[in-house]
Amino acid sequence: MIGINASAENHDMRLLFISKAIRMFAYGFLSIVLVLYLVSIGMNDLEIGALLALTLLGDTAVSLYLTTHADSFGRRRTLIIGAALMLLAGVMFVLTNNFLLLLIAAIIGVISPSGNEVGPFLSVEQSALAQLVPGQERTRLFAWYNLLGSFSTASGALVGGWAVQAMLNVGMTATASYQWVIVAYAALGIVLGLVFIMLTGRIETAVRERKGRFGLHHSKRTVAKLSALFSMDAFGGGLIVQSVMAYWFFLRFGTDPGMLGTIFFAANLLSGFSALVAAPLAKRIGLIPTMVYTHLPSNILLIMVPLMPSFELALAVLLLRFSISQMDVPTRQAYVVSVVHPDERSAASGITGVARTMGQSVALMLTGFLLGSASDLSWAFIIAGSIKIVYDLLVYYNFKAVRPLESGVK
Repeated sequence: MIGINASAENHDMRLLFISKAIRMFAYGFLSIVLVLYLVSIGMNDLEIGALLALTLLGDTAVSLYLTTHADSFGRRRTLIIGAALMLLAGVMFVLTNNFLLLLIAAIIGVISPSGNEVGPFLSVEQSALAQLVPGQERTRLFAWYNLLGSFSTASGALVGGWAVQAMLNVGMTATASYQWVIVAYAALGIVLGLVFIMLTGRIETAVRERKGRFGLHHSKRTVAKLSALFSMDAFGGGLIVQSVMAYWFFLRFGTDPGMLGTIFFAANLLSGFSALVAAPLAKRIGLIPTMVYTHLPSNILLIMVPLMPSFELALAVLLLRFSISQMDVPTRQAYVVSVVHPDERSAASGITGVARTMGQSVALMLTGFLLGSASDLSWAFIIAGSIKIVYDLLVYYNFKAVRPLESGVK
């Protein structure tokens, strides 16, 4: 599938791809109904915004610790802990509607309000995959890895949306139907843990001793600059995460859960296939130009979504935006692991990932003030797109001349 020669490493590579599929299916499955569930159990707009934000803030603290210790503590062990925290969050969310208990579960556990990656998984898996393939193959590998993730998120959104619709059609209450989705999310956490148990020592780094603060040594300044910029991008994206987009369509056009599932199935499929185009483009023009040149038009389209006068036009612009929205993702991932030393990869991926989570969590807190009406929430699209455009320009200015450390990588 990805053009990597058969080798002993294929066992671990297959398992890492399977774990990506399971996890992203679970995130997509939950994201369609998460805000709807919180509304159904009586939470107000500010409580929902706070819960979503603190979900990501808690994830930030846990992920920062786990990813900066993963190379010394053990990557396999770190991934298993992440799966256990995913199970914990799902169980707590279905057992109680008490705000404080849910807040504790959100802070400690792993749950995705956006349908995107949270927890220590992505950073550790990227580092393991980067170790299993040569540098010039990484963008292509990450493109397939992200395509699988997008397809899985899309499938989860489709199945979750229509499963809820089916339960509503047979007379189940909205709250009960949403709870069954959360039960399934928790169960997938168990399955994910079983997959991680089967990984071998080949995914572990040869250098097991941490060097410097947060597991970094030579690349501190580079990682700090990347983290600041990625946090800015994630802040923009956090204003309009998938569960919030779904809620906007529900408020603005009365879109039912089944249709929401179909919309985001198509959207995530398009975004996943767009990532495949990134690999040959990056080989031709380089990682940074690919990141910027594809991300800018995507953000202009994001601004246009709430300006459309009808459901059909808003949907068309949204899908067009998703069709190019993920081309920067595999290139960004390949760039991060290419500009740091091998024994810094888990830490660098983890720190930049945590920076993104922090930016997103702050944005989600602000989004809580906009959830009251579709017109208010429309501003989230416009502000998000504008911030992300500024991010693109700053990335190009700061990193167009910073080359990867490995030969054969642009």
